[in-house]
Amino acid sequence: MSPAQPASATLNLPSRRNEHAQATPSAVDSNELLRGQKAVDIVHNGSTYRLQATRLGKLILTK
Repeated sequence: MSPAQPASATLNLPSRRNEHAQATPSAVDSNELLRGQKAVDIVHNGSTYRLQATRLGKLILTK
């Protein structure tokens, strides 16, 4: 690597978009999960979690 060449030019780094696509093969819209309700329970590996939408439009996941 020469001093004039940026470090990123020599590395084969995936773009931010490709990195996300590989980490998340599919996406589910929160409206599909909540189906008009403010909260929904999700069972994962024997534990129950609660996904809740706030008044400000944020999501909270609690165990």
